[in-house]
Amino acid sequence: MSFYSGVEEAIAYEFKDKNLLKMALTHSSYANENRLPHFSDNERLEFLGDAVLELMSSEFLYLNFPELPEGDLSKMRAALVCEPTLANVARKLSLGEHIRLSHGEQVNGGGARDSILSDAMEALLGAMYLDGAKADCKRLIESYILVDIEKRFLQFDSKTRLQELVQGAHTGALSYILVAEEGPDHDKTFTMEVHLDERCIGRGSGSSKKSAQQEAAYQGLLFLKGNR
Repeated sequence: MSFYSGVEEAIAYEFKDKNLLKMALTHSSYANENRLPHFSDNERLEFLGDAVLELMSSEFLYLNFPELPEGDLSKMRAALVCEPTLANVARKLSLGEHIRLSHGEQVNGGGARDSILSDAMEALLGAMYLDGAKADCKRLIESYILVDIEKRFLQFDSKTRLQELVQGAHTGALSYILVAEEGPDHDKTFTMEVHLDERCIGRGSGSSKKSAQQEAAYQGLLFLKGNR
């Protein structure tokens, strides 16, 4: 059984050209460390996959939201195909277990890092496209990425959305407070609270203070919308 058969099983697609799949899951650090030939890593496939994702997500939104103008469609697309979303999809597909990384990246938990996972996800889409699997590529995008659209849209830049909601209602001042920080330096988890004046309206955790603030703001949005 191939090392990558788990990925093929997860995406319900078997590559005709296995080298495309191997390349999609080869990080530049591994290629450099092992002196692989030029363009053996996934960066070019990531470039292609990004374009494939943009085209297919744009088509989906255009067809399914005929009432929205271009500006709103652009914001919605940005919310759906952002780095955290792609990284979470990669985790669902267990891509992190199959990405070839340098020893240093492995030690530092690179296989769990959002940037590496999201890049691999885009590279995988690019590889599928080149392998002639346009329909399967579209199925994967619509099944894993273009889902929970309202929730994703609300979560995207939730700090800005919460600030706009509070300013519009003239209800007070927002502040973010770090309440917990756990784990080793390469794999920390931060917990933040968002306060409206002196009242905590949301709490969130993440691998960075920024992501924890966004989650706290999202919870704050849900709280305020539920109490309006």
